[in-house]
Amino acid sequence: MSQSIRTPLLFALVALLFILQGSTDWWIFAGSWNSSLSILNMALISAIMALGVNLQWGYAGLFNVGIMGFVALGGLATVLVSMPATPGTWAAGGNSIIAGLALGAATIMLVVLQNKRMAPGRTRILTMLATLVLGFVLYRWVFDAGVVGVEAVNPAQTGYLGGLNPGGPDNYRAHGYMTVLAWPVGGLLAAGAAWIVGKTALGLRSDYLAIATLGIAEIIIAVLKNEDWMARGVKNVIGLPRPVPYEIDLQQSAEFATRAEAWGTDITTASTIAVKLSYSALFTVVLVVLIILAQLSLNSPWGRMMRAIRDNEVAAQAMGKDVTKRHLQIFVLGSALCGLAGAMMTTLDGQLTPGTYQPLRYTFLIWVMVIVGGSGNNLGSVLGAFVIWFFWIQVEPIGYWLMSVVTSGMADGSALKAHLLDSAAHMRLFSMGLILLLVLRFSPRGLIPEK
Repeated sequence: MSQSIRTPLLFALVALLFILQGSTDWWIFAGSWNSSLSILNMALISAIMALGVNLQWGYAGLFNVGIMGFVALGGLATVLVSMPATPGTWAAGGNSIIAGLALGAATIMLVVLQNKRMAPGRTRILTMLATLVLGFVLYRWVFDAGVVGVEAVNPAQTGYLGGLNPGGPDNYRAHGYMTVLAWPVGGLLAAGAAWIVGKTALGLRSDYLAIATLGIAEIIIAVLKNEDWMARGVKNVIGLPRPVPYEIDLQQSAEFATRAEAWGTDITTASTIAVKLSYSALFTVVLVVLIILAQLSLNSPWGRMMRAIRDNEVAAQAMGKDVTKRHLQIFVLGSALCGLAGAMMTTLDGQLTPGTYQPLRYTFLIWVMVIVGGSGNNLGSVLGAFVIWFFWIQVEPIGYWLMSVVTSGMADGSALKAHLLDSAAHMRLFSMGLILLLVLRFSPRGLIPEK
């Protein structure tokens, strides 16, 4: 089967899965459009993450295992932009925090300048050490005082600086557009972090790069969990404003009630479906734009150059290409897409919960999506995201159905039957591994391989 036929056919089959999930309760399907749209929305966000990883790995062969950290930075950007400033925190210590961070950055810049300008020798080493020690002491003295002041302001409900929403604590939800503005900011924040990581780690061998990115991602998560002044740490920030209507507002609308009646459903179900459809439309627009841009870049001279570097770095260097610079470029772009997706996911959740960022979900699973879909193929990565996320959610009912069939001949009350039925909930990892093995066995280059 040619790829021009295979690609639309596979996407049509995936669309059929979501339609069956919403319209029928046969076999593993829930028969709920709410359930189908919930899976679809997270699949759209996961597709953007997979697209970012495909840029790095499929275009340039960069093995990034720190996806989780860049996704978390996107979530942080949503809080910093869309939430209102917490009253009293800037006077209590916000200015001291900014001054402390500025002192820390100035210390690092001064040490770098000393390293470049001073002649090598004992004097340079002692001067740099003295600058680091003095700068660190000043930084902690100013910064810690500000943190204590900010975190003491109503710690049960706030205790953090807040964001840039102009609505204030009582009216910030009316400015839902601020959440959409946070999405590109999330991409920029992740891109900035990726630039810093890339400048230090992209000269490493691929396995060392993987270790470095994983470690840096864990550092980012640790900072989010422990710096309460930034985004409340593990106490979480809830109630983020929405760029779409609220269910309660729709339920109170007479016009919407008439529409729900015409649809033949109750107003509560209709309102939740309408909200999820609104999110789906927003996420689809973003994904389609990104796919178009990714395809244009892939078929451009720049895309051909990146693939040439991926396939043979020595030959590309011999042709005068700056491999390290191009690697940094693609690493920043891919990480920016992960940050954008992280901001969209936090918007969908309506809260930032640093404790939920786990490598299994935000690194391993994204890599499975790219591999199953087809590394080096943008549409393949998107297809892999839809397939893997659908089965990631649905594998529990599949497992329960399978165990019910296996144990159907066992007596009720059997300890083995009870154990097997209870184990159905733990089949998720086994099933993902099985899907990955089957795809690699029968389609080693993915469902839609690179041309």
